[in-house]
Amino acid sequence: MNLQLTEITMKKHLIWTLLVASSAVAYASDPVTDAMQAAYAPYRAALFRTNSNATAESQQAIAQAQQAWTKIAEQFGAKPPGPYDRDTGFADSLAKVSKVYDIAATQVAANQLNSAHETLEKARDIMADLRRRNQVVVFSDHMNAYHSEMENVLINAQRILAQPDGNQQMIAMVGVLTYLAKRLIAEAPTSYARNQEFADLAQAVEKSVAGLQRAVFTQDVAATKTALSQLKVPYSKLFLKFG
Repeated sequence: MNLQLTEITMKKHLIWTLLVASSAVAYASDPVTDAMQAAYAPYRAALFRTNSNATAESQQAIAQAQQAWTKIAEQFGAKPPGPYDRDTGFADSLAKVSKVYDIAATQVAANQLNSAHETLEKARDIMADLRRRNQVVVFSDHMNAYHSEMENVLINAQRILAQPDGNQQMIAMVGVLTYLAKRLIAEAPTSYARNQEFADLAQAVEKSVAGLQRAVFTQDVAATKTALSQLKVPYSKLFLKFG
């Protein structure tokens, strides 16, 4: 079987997942990380709004995200505290996120919501890389790991299923997705774990992956396509509130 692409993708996500799971600094609290996490809420709202054909709401959400991020840049950009104090690329990363917001705001103003959404996705990667460079792990990193593999499955599923060994490849990919879904629950902060709304939303994510797994195991093409179409909504709801 030609599993080279799938194996590389799986290894990439598993390596990062294992690093996240084993990190001794998981959920470390510091002023910069706390401020970034607070600023992440309006960022999530901006992602959600630009993906729901809501121009006015998208403009408002991006403006709020920009305002929160500007405060971080003003407070910490020149001299960040530890563990970011030795990161020579810290100020550059803050500037890159600001640039993403500026571009997305321009796109929303031109009613290019799909483009704005894709642009905003880049900010998530910049923030994640900033934390990773400084050995800081937060729950959002587990959400990002799941999201990345979910997008990989959604983008490549039809092409893979058309191959002679496609179902076997899908079983491997869904195995990674299943593991990452379970990590969302296992790595949830105590405040989330005790929250019934989080439990319900996380369970819905697990259920959507389990449905895809059943469909792939039984080689039911129609059920697999249906299950694929049901992956995004549960994740989006969890991400918007807790991601």
